[in-house]
Amino acid sequence: MDHAELTTDQVLRRDIPWETYMSTKLISGTSLQLLRRYDHRSESHRAQLLDDDGPAYVRVFVHVLRDIFKEDTVEYVLALIDEMLAANPKRARLFHDSSLSDEDTYEPFLRNWFIQEKSCKILALIVSARPKNQNGVVSNGDTSKKPFTTIDDVLRALVKWLCEQLKKPSHPNRGVPTAVNCLATLLKEHLVRSSFVQADGVKLLVPLISPASTQQSIQILYEACLCIWLLSYYDPAIEYLATSRALPRLIDVVKTSTKEKVVRVVVLTLRNLLSKGSLGAQMVDFQLPQVVQSLKAQAWSDEDLLEALNSLEEGLKDNIKKLSSFDKYKQEVLLGHLDWSPMHKDPLFWRENINHFEENDFQILRVLVTILDTSSDPRTLAVACFDISQFIQHHPSGRIIVADLKAKERVMKLMNHENTEVTKNALLCIQRLFLGAKYASFLQA
Repeated sequence: MDHAELTTDQVLRRDIPWETYMSTKLISGTSLQLLRRYDHRSESHRAQLLDDDGPAYVRVFVHVLRDIFKEDTVEYVLALIDEMLAANPKRARLFHDSSLSDEDTYEPFLRNWFIQEKSCKILALIVSARPKNQNGVVSNGDTSKKPFTTIDDVLRALVKWLCEQLKKPSHPNRGVPTAVNCLATLLKEHLVRSSFVQADGVKLLVPLISPASTQQSIQILYEACLCIWLLSYYDPAIEYLATSRALPRLIDVVKTSTKEKVVRVVVLTLRNLLSKGSLGAQMVDFQLPQVVQSLKAQAWSDEDLLEALNSLEEGLKDNIKKLSSFDKYKQEVLLGHLDWSPMHKDPLFWRENINHFEENDFQILRVLVTILDTSSDPRTLAVACFDISQFIQHHPSGRIIVADLKAKERVMKLMNHENTEVTKNALLCIQRLFLGAKYASFLQA
């Protein structure tokens, strides 16, 4: 059978010649006794043995992986460990028992697909189970043991292998799921986050963030989003997320997913990213406030999700207020590069700030009119036309002031512009110039 197609159950059906290994002194008599008691026994029987003498079994497993190189046997012991940890992930702490301080419990896992896959999953659990001190800081053990494999060596080797799996999976069906599953465990580690970002790994995760249909793809999506959530605590990763397609993908997922755990981890991620750089403004542009309103109307049982939705909603409101300040608007106009940021189409912004346009002899309005002559950017021209039309609508003397600035001729020229967005907003502006404020309110952009 192709090793890439092996399953844990198939490997565990093998009969391993433990007596032969003892006769050739590859295992001790004590190890043989422990293996006989454990081998091919029920799950409950094995669980009791691990409860009674877990560190001893870990020592035997590590010795076999270290001293025996026959592939069938290595695969078998890895399958035993995988089964042991799958039944109870907390057993990973056994590898850090004080009685094993003289053992290099990492090295045997760093050596066919089955071995790599199982070793990676097992190491991810063992690494994450490292003991912490009273301050919650992970202990890296006695660094004086130079021959031992260091935790940094293990983590770098894991990150390299996982990135390779995301780029070019060794197994067509299990490569990516295994890599994402391990990353969801390992990205809690600062060194893993750093190594992963340096390896350009973030861009390998982004394509996995898309609405899922099958159970397997839902699990991959959840774990990929979990990875992004863990990376949202790491600023160098956020810099990449801000310039990638990660944000619109996350919002698409949260709009369409019905799985509570997926929605929860995405909302928590968005809440983390809200205050980072321009991401808050981008969220408003992508209509996230409306999405949050829709999510809040649904029946969720997870209290953490409800709390996160409320927190995200409040954060977005604060963000809109900041984005809608006249100072922000003034800065954008003076720079001469306009875009459809939220303030332009917010009626409240215009009602609250229309008098500010009178400052410095209508300086900002004059700059908007000048932009119509000087800018070659279609988006900037369209927004300038729209803003002038908003001024006409909201200022009591808007039509007269704009006419005095000779804006009509400039706007008329833009009605023949090749860009439809420009012509649409130029037409709106001209209509409001001719109709005045009384009728302009009936026109829609």
